[in-house]
Amino acid sequence: MKAFPSSVDLLNVISRIGATRSYSVVRYGRHPRHVLDIYPAAKDGPSPVIVFFYGGGWEDGDRSDYLFVGQALAERGFTTVIPDYRVFPEVRFPGFLEDAAEAMRWTVDHIAEFGGDPRPVIAMGHSAGAHIAAMLAFDRKWLLRLGLDASVDLRAMIGLAGPYDFLPLHSSTLKEIFGPENRLAGTQPINFVDAFAPPAFLATGKNDRTVEPGNSIRLTERIRCVGGEAETKLYDRVNHRTLIGAFARPLRFLAPVLNDVVGFALKHTDQQALHVFPMAQGRSA
Repeated sequence: MKAFPSSVDLLNVISRIGATRSYSVVRYGRHPRHVLDIYPAAKDGPSPVIVFFYGGGWEDGDRSDYLFVGQALAERGFTTVIPDYRVFPEVRFPGFLEDAAEAMRWTVDHIAEFGGDPRPVIAMGHSAGAHIAAMLAFDRKWLLRLGLDASVDLRAMIGLAGPYDFLPLHSSTLKEIFGPENRLAGTQPINFVDAFAPPAFLATGKNDRTVEPGNSIRLTERIRCVGGEAETKLYDRVNHRTLIGAFARPLRFLAPVLNDVVGFALKHTDQQALHVFPMAQGRSA
């Protein structure tokens, strides 16, 4: 039990004000962490779907901490799914990718029951979750094992402050998570980019000291080099945490990341945005 609420708790409390109905602890697999929350879109009719994978260094995180993300996207017309997944030390690479692929399979099979358009969907993530979303989008084998094809079943990939090209590894924990040196190339999303990959939106904060912003820049360059579609946004006033925090109402003045994510997602759907907030300072690359 927490003696005092954290900053995330406060953002989530504020996000609950006037929030639409959500569905919690929906099971997508057999493991105790194979559960997800669903935030139905605040609109009538089938809505586009975003599956959001949170960060935590592949060793931490909880879907309940990201209510403010689910509500923000639902308010803009997207049915949003936020799954938990197994983390280190319980699993190492690729255990968390296997869980993420299973959550995507469940979403395609069941999200119509919650008002969502089952395919194609958008894979989105922050930090380690952006790595997971990118691996699902670019390395087709993870979804193919469950009968999905990223080039068909994903509308787009959205990555926020993601590590996509982060070798060599210096942390002993990361070396444990990702395995022996001779297999590390297979853990890097940038190595699987081809012209058939889904369109990508990659955002990062210029003040990010956790994941080097160059990860997003290099991945964008690689995608464009092979003829794919990629957009990059570098925001002047945010760091690794406040980039995702800017989805919450009290922090939206920091950067227009929510507007930019929604704008990109809408380009790849037939939907219209429900709400538009004033833009803040940012830079395109």
